[in-house]
Amino acid sequence: MDDSVKSRRKRRIANRTGCAVEATISVIGGLWKPVILFHLLDGKLRFNAICRLTPAATPRMITLQLRELEADGIIDRTIYPEIPPKVEYQLTELGKSLEPVLVSMCNWGTRLQELNGLPVDTGSCRSTSRQQELIDEFMS
Repeated sequence: MDDSVKSRRKRRIANRTGCAVEATISVIGGLWKPVILFHLLDGKLRFNAICRLTPAATPRMITLQLRELEADGIIDRTIYPEIPPKVEYQLTELGKSLEPVLVSMCNWGTRLQELNGLPVDTGSCRSTSRQQELIDEFMS
């Protein structure tokens, strides 16, 4: 059995309002999906690395979010036939196209934290230098 074969299950398409924002939120909405995607902007990650980067999320919740993102074609999951099994997650081309959206969300969230007098720790989102490069690039 070849576990590396990719099969995509179909998810329900958001069509209550016909609004493009609804379609976007149906794919990346929630607390953990944008955070997971933001981490994956830096490249491939294994499951335990994603868990370490999002310690407030349970492994079960991360698993559910990853499955939905895979079903929507936003991430690819590669299983290597090893013992113990090795699984890596990475963004698809469609997932990579979310980078400006995610960087904008980070930038907006940083400004919101500053306005509310909250401590801003951009390093908890992802590597600070890469994040700043993306924000500078997007803002120019």
